[in-house]
This record gives sequence, structure tokens and C-alpha cells, in this order.
Amino acid sequence: MISVTVLFFMWGFITSLNDILIPYLKNVYSLTHFQANIVQFAFFGAYFVGAFVFYLFARKSKDPITKIGYKNTLIIGLIIATIACFLFAMIAKSNLSFYTFLLALFMLGIGLTFLQIAANPFVSIIGDRETASSRLNLTQAFNSLGTTLGPALGGYFVFNYFGKNTIGTDAVFVPYLFLACLLLAVTVFIYTSKIFYKEEKDTSIEKQESIFKKPYVVLGALGIFFYVGAEVSIGSNFVSYMKEILHKPEALASAFLSYYWGGTMIGRFLGAISLSNAKKVKKLIFMVLLAITSFMIIFLVNYSLHGLVFRQVWFFIFFIVMNFIFFYLGKGIPALSLGIFAMVNLGLIISSFISAPQIAVWCILAIGLFNSIMWGNVFTLSIDGLGKQTASASSILIMMIVGGALLPPLQGLLADVIGIKYSFIIPMISYAYLCFYGLKGYKIGK
Repeated sequence: MISVTVLFFMWGFITSLNDILIPYLKNVYSLTHFQANIVQFAFFGAYFVGAFVFYLFARKSKDPITKIGYKNTLIIGLIIATIACFLFAMIAKSNLSFYTFLLALFMLGIGLTFLQIAANPFVSIIGDRETASSRLNLTQAFNSLGTTLGPALGGYFVFNYFGKNTIGTDAVFVPYLFLACLLLAVTVFIYTSKIFYKEEKDTSIEKQESIFKKPYVVLGALGIFFYVGAEVSIGSNFVSYMKEILHKPEALASAFLSYYWGGTMIGRFLGAISLSNAKKVKKLIFMVLLAITSFMIIFLVNYSLHGLVFRQVWFFIFFIVMNFIFFYLGKGIPALSLGIFAMVNLGLIISSFISAPQIAVWCILAIGLFNSIMWGNVFTLSIDGLGKQTASASSILIMMIVGGALLPPLQGLLADVIGIKYSFIIPMISYAYLCFYGLKGYKIGK
């Protein structure tokens, strides 16, 4: 569990750096909103391609993960991601064209696809079925720790530290070279870790029903599509949103963006506890302590790097309290919590349309708090009771991360037409669907 959690942190950190790359490359290459968001198309499109290949192998023969093993699948993914980060750094140093960056990002996405396909179901099946959502939310919380530190550290190094005295794309050379070295170290760590899962014997001789004949799995795959699409769209366009709405520089906007990803981290820690079997009093104590600790980490990092003081961010505490209230209303039930949180996010986006700019910004940032449990809950609801078909279903669900490739450019295109503010209609539609899945879709055909 510890070994795999390290991976969740790493790919979270790497993924959120795309939110820094988009405004940075937009300025370097004078791109439109649509063109800049193609960064996410290249990166998340790789998830679809990689997972689709996995699914085809699973259809023709034995599931690839079963053949290769969870550990070897993770190591292969890490090696591919390491090479991709190294190539990215070399391309940056050489100041090559925008499209060469897209090729390196596609390769990086392929590497992370291997990690996602193996790690998510592995976390779900190594413990009790009833607490699968709790475990996945816990590992996702560390994934969000990575996505929180990514914009704060990445924004500082790319826009301030290296960006001030460099020309073109040279500012991202050292950060991605460092990532390549870090991924190589994690590869060695996973290689030397004892990761083992003994597959249960299947005594059934019946032919298994197609995954596509299980409506709740298909609807869950669409849930992953819309969740990832909404989450990535908001992260990708927030820096531009804050720059145009409040006229703030990219480095400062990147610092505020870390509160969006940090909110997801806080919510996932709270979700892991809320959906666990712990007693109510213990749940409450741990939830309060984790919320305070997580907020202080985000605050101190941004205060140190960007000078953000408490009076600039105190409003975020109000939304953390709201998060507590809605966790209570969810009663620790994954489907109900998903439906409620999706409704809250709908309300937050609508509020951003009609509020003053300073409040609207925090409404958008608060969405991260309520995104928190969505991935873990949709994923576990979608693979519930599938047995030996779990890995095949996982490849389909990971395939649907393609939402992160398609929806950000769509929102970017809309931003070019009607403005960045109202382009958030795209994630609003996504949360409407997730509300349906949490309240009804998860049980159709189960």
C-alpha cells in the first residue's frame, strides 16, 4: 500500500505541471486558448490509446496484468515515464517546436497509463470490499498532495526562478530533468519493494458476460470521462481565468491554483476517513486534524514561495467547513456522497457566473474540495462485484481518462468565442452527469 501510494503522489505531481505548461507555452508560442489546451489532448489522449491496447489484449487472451504481474506493469510504466521526462527536458533545452513537446507529453501519458491501470484496481482488491472506496480515496489523497505541490513549486521555478533569465522554453529544462531523475529513483524503489497479489482460483466454467452488457460499468466509464474532463478543464484554464478576471500574473495565479488541487487533497483525506469503518468520534477527530494540517501545508508552501498571506486565502476555510457538512450529509455512503458533491459543484459554477470576481475565483477553487471523492467513488462503484473481470473493466475506465484530452480544448475553444468566464459551462455539464450517476446510474443493471 505504501509503495503504490508513492506512485499516486508522483503522477499527481507530474499531471498538475501541465496546468503550468499551458500558460507558459501559450506565452512562448503565442497560442490561443484552444491551441494551448492541446497540451492536455496530447497527454490524456495517451491514456485512451494505452488503455485501449490493454483492453484489446485482454479480449484476445488472458488479461495482460495477470500475465505480466502488477509489479512489472508498474515498473514498465515508470521506465517509459522516465524516458519521456528526459526527452521533454532535451526538447526544452533545444528550443524545438511546440509539437515536439506534444510528442514527449504523449509518451509520458503512455507511461502513466501503465501505472493507473495496475495501481487503481490493486488498491481496491488488496483489502475488504466494503472499504475499497476508503483505500482508494486515501491513495488519491496523496495523489492530490502531488497535484497541490505541482502548481506551487512548478509555478515558482518555471515563472520566477528559471523563467526570469531564460529565453523560449529553456525554463522547463531543469524541472523536467529533475523529474526524470526522481522517476528513476522511484523505479528502483518499486523494483526493490515486495508487491505481491495472489490471484484467487476461479472454479467457474461459465463464459463470462461482456463488460459492455453491464450498464453500471458503462455508465461508470462515462462518469470517469466527465469527472477527469471537468477536473482537468478547470485546472487547465484557471490561470488564464484569474489573469483575465482579476488581472493577476501567472506566478501568483499558479499559487492560487494549488488551493484547487489542495482542496482535492483535503477532501480525499476526509473521504478516506469518512468512508472507513472507524467509530464516529474517531472519524471526526481525525478529519479535523487532517483538514487543519493539510491547509497549513498548502498555506506555508505558498507563503514561502509566493508571499500569499492569510488575509488573501482565509475564505478557503469557509469552504472546508462546507465540505465537512456535506460529508456528514453523505453518511459515508459512496454513491450518495458522489451525488451530493456533484450537486454542490454545479452550484459553485453557477455562483461563479453571478458573483463578484474575488468571490467567483474562490467558488472555482472550492470545486477541488468536492472533486475529492469522485474518482475513488466512481471507480469502486463501477468495478463492484466484477471478480476476475475487474482488470478488464479497469482498462475501460482508464481509457475514459480521455475526457481530460477532449474537454479542456473544448472549453478553450468556448473561451475564445464567449470568454473564459462562461466557458465553465463545460465542467458544469460534467457535474450534472455525475450527479445522475451517484443518485441512480450506479445501480442500473447491477
